Amino acid sequence: MSNTKTILITGAGSGFGEGVAIGLAQLGHKVIAGAQISPQVTPLREKAISLGIQDNLRVEKLDILDQYDVAYALTWDIDVLFSNAGIGEAGPVFEIPLDLVRRNFETNVFAPLSLAQKFINQFIVAKKKGKVVFTSSMGGLFTPAGFGVYVSTKHALESIAEALQQEVKQFGIQIQTVNPGPYLTGYNETMAETPFRWLDDNVNYTKKADLKATFDAMLGVPEGRLDPNEMIEAMIRIVPAETGKFRNVVPQAIEDMLKENQKHAWEATI
Repeated sequence: MSNTKTILITGAGSGFGEGVAIGLAQLGHKVIAGAQISPQVTPLREKAISLGIQDNLRVEKLDILDQYDVAYALTWDIDVLFSNAGIGEAGPVFEIPLDLVRRNFETNVFAPLSLAQKFINQFIVAKKKGKVVFTSSMGGLFTPAGFGVYVSTKHALESIAEALQQEVKQFGIQIQTVNPGPYLTGYNETMAETPFRWLDDNVNYTKKADLKATFDAMLGVPEGRLDPNEMIEAMIRIVPAETGKFRNVVPQAIEDMLKENQKHAWEATI
């Protein structure tokens, strides 16, 4: 791979994906920004023009659950797949409706795996030393109550990425994860609102006010609302790089916390 890459980013219509798409295009990479819904496409195209990067930033509708969008995406010749699209369902695991759990796994696990398989096959056939980077989460490495369903999808993604890394190394294909801490993109905040559309104080054991207080304690403090530009800058470095760590937790304080948490997991009692 040359220093300039062609990079497909899923979930590029907002948040980390949009920031990374712009940043990589500004560095001279050819970026295809996949936006989940049509209303995200034109604003990002207009932003690319206003920044003077329209030649490097191509914006396309790409819903990873839409078979026609995916089939079209597979016609693009890329060097790197940055699999960033995802959704989050929050709420108590012992009460959350199972169809919401399935939907979260479809978007965060099955669709990204399917897309990765297809592009990896193309890399192998073309004898191209391609790369796949998955947006995991700090939640791929620990489980806070109230977020069990979402982080279980990221735990699954961690295992998939770890296996892929070992399996496709023989073909010269690289696999990485990026694991953001609690950055203020709006993603965590809107995820924390998801259970309130089905929780019913007359039916559920978990009361709305108690769950809201739990989420507010986690997300309403400065350490739960970090500046996302730090993570975007890290992703801009990591995604096109040909060397680096397999797992990339940012910031360092969160990596340290996760290591400590994993150590204590061996001492946990019932």
